[in-house]
Amino acid sequence: MNRTGWIVLVACLVLPATTFAADEVRYCAELIKLYRTYVNNPEDPRPTYASPNVAHEEAIASCKAGRTAAGIPTLEKVLQDNKVTLPDRS
Repeated sequence: MNRTGWIVLVACLVLPATTFAADEVRYCAELIKLYRTYVNNPEDPRPTYASPNVAHEEAIASCKAGRTAAGIPTLEKVLQDNKVTLPDRS
């Protein structure tokens, strides 16, 4: 395979993965926004919110660090447990 062929092959393999990763990061950010709005926002002065949950905060930190596979399942579960409709994952 010539050099151009290798470049095309690598581009075909990398670009879809990059798009998928960007979609996952966007989805994670949407989950965090919903979590902070409807479940727990430690900066909100209203006393209706509980103390931050360590597992939830770790999931948020994982998402923010780009480790979406570690954060998404936890955030999805806590949002579903709180009857929050999840955003589309496209």
